[in-house]
Amino acid sequence: MKLYQRYAEEIADLIRTQVLRPGDRLPSVRQARRSRQISASTVFEAYYLLEARGLVQARPRSGYYVNAIQPSSEPGTALPAAQSAVVEISDLVFEVLGSTRNPDLAPLGSAFPSPLLFPLEKLARGLTPAMRRLAPERLTEYLTIGDEQLRRQITRRYGVEGLGIDAQELVITNGAMEALNLCLQAVTAPGDVVAVESPTFYAALQALERLNLRAVEVATHPRHGIELDSLAEVLQRHPVKACWFMPSFQNPLGSLMPQQNRQALVELLARHQVPLIEDDVYGELYFGLHRPLPAKAYDRQGWVMHCSSFSKSLAPGYRVGWVAAGRFARQVQRLKLMSTLSTAIPPQLALADFLHSGGFDRHLRQMRQTLAERQALALQLIADHFPPGTRVTRPEGGYFLWAELPPAVDALRLQQLALEQGISVAPGHLFSADQRFSHHLRLNYGHPDLDRLKSAMPVIGRLASGLCGFE
Repeated sequence: MKLYQRYAEEIADLIRTQVLRPGDRLPSVRQARRSRQISASTVFEAYYLLEARGLVQARPRSGYYVNAIQPSSEPGTALPAAQSAVVEISDLVFEVLGSTRNPDLAPLGSAFPSPLLFPLEKLARGLTPAMRRLAPERLTEYLTIGDEQLRRQITRRYGVEGLGIDAQELVITNGAMEALNLCLQAVTAPGDVVAVESPTFYAALQALERLNLRAVEVATHPRHGIELDSLAEVLQRHPVKACWFMPSFQNPLGSLMPQQNRQALVELLARHQVPLIEDDVYGELYFGLHRPLPAKAYDRQGWVMHCSSFSKSLAPGYRVGWVAAGRFARQVQRLKLMSTLSTAIPPQLALADFLHSGGFDRHLRQMRQTLAERQALALQLIADHFPPGTRVTRPEGGYFLWAELPPAVDALRLQQLALEQGISVAPGHLFSADQRFSHHLRLNYGHPDLDRLKSAMPVIGRLASGLCGFE
């Protein structure tokens, strides 16, 4: 770790432990130079890094200050229902989110970051050369499991992160959603119980609804994810056949499970012989120094099926994902063969070339920086404009904020009012089988249009204040 990174981490720890509180001024460059015996450039680099992570903000001619929104103002952990539930969420999802496809709306309710964040031209330039070099026999050689070159590149990335993935357990899919659905089908039957986070991603609920599965929700902390005690109780009380969890930058919370919790999670599920379907589509979008190791890293018995894709980090619309399916690889391959047969070859080849060139990591560095800057702005706008009593998460990656508004706010009504003002938001009703999060919003800050973000957030805050009876 470089000197400026070490100094930044020390300041970050002081903020996390609230030794430095919101509004406190950081040591001046001169003070830091004297007290730490480091150069001015080292201090500036450390403060720039903290600013990019949204922990501090610069004030002209005044210095650097701890940001207003900190973990103490985060939403609390919701207490989920004690019983498993039939899922009926799709009608509401289609009704509420259908409008987010309108390009004229400020897309704070979208599930995707802006396409402008991705190197789409560079990817497109690789499509034709890759197809020209393609030997005809390769078109059918790897139909079900995916292109060998892309699988090799993905396996190499696992290896760099310290995960020894067997290439035979890797299957290329039509996006992460196909991977997740195939895993679900491989280990469940209609009527089975599946454990999900609370709140959870509405697409997980839709998948359960489609397969006639029941959901049991597990208490999930907005900062560190699944509460292991809650999960242990759920496993004792319910015949859980699978868990669908998102340990890294969970949608909608943005929570990040500590590494020791991930290891304990894998060990707990292995003792109960319950498969973990790990949804890791946001894992590359971290703001810290290192990518969090997935739960798959602690899997010694093959119970973890690790699913991811390039849709959120590199190539939206290419619909290329994968699963490292562990002991369930053959079932997943068979289901893939029986359903979609294969994933389109041209985008696989373009992605394999891009990964081989090193372009992926260069792109990710810029994307992470942009998202961290947008998060800092969004948090400041919420602090300035949302009604008193609002609590909001501060994720360490991804591009979602989860805001808990005062109880008087009906998020569905707020969503309708925002639409009338040209703004989409995702109301909390979508993120639970029983629609319990009725005064919560998921807000997407992953769009580089600063003017739209700066104009939309105050409007949402004003509308929410109006629903509370505030002027």
